Amino acid sequence: MIDEGRPLFLQIAETIEDSILDRTLAEEEQAPSTNELAAFHRINPATAAKGVAMLTDKGILLKRRGIGMFVAAGARGRLLAERRTAFVERYIDPLLTEAQALGLGTDDLTTLLRERTQRPPTTEGNPA
Repeated sequence: MIDEGRPLFLQIAETIEDSILDRTLAEEEQAPSTNELAAFHRINPATAAKGVAMLTDKGILLKRRGIGMFVAAGARGRLLAERRTAFVERYIDPLLTEAQALGLGTDDLTTLLRERTQRPPTTEGNPA
């Protein structure tokens, strides 16, 4: 799980987000504690706490005094919206820019997407 090129606290936050998105961690369910996260990932508890704090600041996790951290109601929807926006900015906008440069229209892109999704996946360098 650990990606040496990215801050650990971000990876911890994303792991929790992924658990919320795939419904492993349900809304209003108790989230793992910073000590549990630190022990599981073998990291400093302060690093885990920084990732949890980031999610608290975003309103994804809520602290219930004396009980622990819980997934906020509506957290999954907020995360989906955030990730969709990031997807559009990272992939769709550049795709549309390149398509326009190549003179490809919406119908052309739709055809290309259908063709790509209907063929078996390929491994890099080895076309199927």
